[in-house]
Amino acid sequence: MARRVLLAESSAVGQVAQHLGPEFHRAVDLICDAERAGGNVLVAGLGKSGLIGAKISATLTSLGISSHFVHPTEAAHGDLGNFRNRDVCLALSYSGETDEVIALAATLKQDGIPVISITSGAGAEPSGLARVSTVALAIGEVEHEHRLSPAPTVSTTATLALGDALALCAAARLRVTHDDFARRHPGGALGGRMKLITDALRFVVGKTLHPVPMNVTVAQALRLSEVDGRRPGAILVVDANGRLAGLFTDGDLRRLVLKDPANINEPITKYMTANPQTLPDTARVEDAERVFREHRRDEIPIVDGNGKPVGLLDVQDLIALRVVKE
Repeated sequence: MARRVLLAESSAVGQVAQHLGPEFHRAVDLICDAERAGGNVLVAGLGKSGLIGAKISATLTSLGISSHFVHPTEAAHGDLGNFRNRDVCLALSYSGETDEVIALAATLKQDGIPVISITSGAGAEPSGLARVSTVALAIGEVEHEHRLSPAPTVSTTATLALGDALALCAAARLRVTHDDFARRHPGGALGGRMKLITDALRFVVGKTLHPVPMNVTVAQALRLSEVDGRRPGAILVVDANGRLAGLFTDGDLRRLVLKDPANINEPITKYMTANPQTLPDTARVEDAERVFREHRRDEIPIVDGNGKPVGLLDVQDLIALRVVKE
């Protein structure tokens, strides 16, 4: 049964994707127009559609598009004051015949506020909600829903997916950036991944990290890189211009000593990893997480636009942020 439910829901979402048309572009236009005018996307729905509407509204807000959920019944008792001419309404009703939602949409239409509706779109004639809408979107008839359960499931999934598509396409058209998104998600695991990598560094050049020149031995490099407090797990080697030339890790030192302790008097360039993988100082923690997972790096040098090191990210920093597990 679980497979039947999941396949039915995925099929419904696929059906929505196949039937997207010009009206979808118009809906995105209306959302962008409202945002650019300083308005809101006010989302309305009743019952399960209302819960889905609240999630769509939350997604819009996360992406920097002003949005609020309005209960269609409460709208008739004073909440219509939330609507302004620069706003747009997203009204949800699978049947398209929910009286409270139709009444709200009809009132807004009279006031010149555009309405985007999402209904099944089934039937030979447009639904009551579709008739009073500026743009009517449809998810199509969900054939198997009532065979699975009397509760709305497949239709709500398809509606949510279409709402997500509207939100993400509007954000793309409005050129919402990662920086915009990060400012709105400072907390939790998501906030941690969206941080600039430089905000997560414990080993910073000039403070807790001392790069060494290329023309020194391993022993000299160990002395020159010594710092008070916690020691980094690698030494950064730079060229005459201060650009990163190599990385010498604790693992490299262990292998060198086990082979022959006298090797510490050899040039560090002989044992370092030349031109190691780096991340720019504009990267985010999520970029470091990807490098860690894909390449299993324990230390990642962070460099500026000129290739000069600004810090060293240790995998323990990511563990401390709870981005990766030990």
